[in-house]
Amino acid sequence: MAAAWFIASRDGKSGWVDAIWSFAVGAAGIAMALVPWPGWQQSETRPVIVALLAAIWSIRLGLHIAVRTLRGGDDPRYAQLRGEWGKDFPRRLFWFLQIQAGAALLLAVSIFAAARNPAPQLRIGDWLGIAILVIAILGEGLADRQLTRFRENPANKGKVCDVGLWGISRHPNYFFEWFGWLAYVAIALDPTSTYPWGWIAVSGPLFMYWLLVHVSGIPPLEAHMLKSRGEAFRAYQARVNAFWPGPSRHVPAQISKGRPS
Repeated sequence: MAAAWFIASRDGKSGWVDAIWSFAVGAAGIAMALVPWPGWQQSETRPVIVALLAAIWSIRLGLHIAVRTLRGGDDPRYAQLRGEWGKDFPRRLFWFLQIQAGAALLLAVSIFAAARNPAPQLRIGDWLGIAILVIAILGEGLADRQLTRFRENPANKGKVCDVGLWGISRHPNYFFEWFGWLAYVAIALDPTSTYPWGWIAVSGPLFMYWLLVHVSGIPPLEAHMLKSRGEAFRAYQARVNAFWPGPSRHVPAQISKGRPS
């Protein structure tokens, strides 16, 4: 993350931070899944499956962010932090990214716990984990695509995206990002209680939820959206859940849906 900070500082595009973080977490997860660890028993198949899941997630997310950054798009969360921190932005960003490095370590440990489950045969939990990650990747990819299409339409300039998945959650991409980490919990947990270390995997989705909902995800992004979209985004907040998908709520008729600020 120190390298990510250096690249983003020189290039001026903060999007590289999240792209590098995604690739780094994936690489760490693959290493934690495949590299032999003395004293730990494991099956022959499960570490490979877990490593593949981590790789697919990492490559999909990292490439999406990298392509968006190359096209000139940038993450508004960092723009919000730049405005809040002012001249102290470079120094505070460096330490902010070290928190993300710590998060990456916890997530890699979650992957490790799933890969080291010693059950010799694949279980229902393994197939459930695979299904969870596939759903998460497809859901996050769909949310990203819907947002991209919305932004590409000139008629939507100044409006708030509330189409598709964005009509049932203000941050469906974050929800599916969190949901994917439940895959390693499903793989790691052993209903026979012969592998108590599997509970370590629960730290992954717990910490990811905290980051996305309370720290580096929703708070700075919504602060930016309130500044750039004003009342249109306030109306969106009143209608749609922040994180958990659900039906939209009724709002007073005088608040126009998606009206430019």
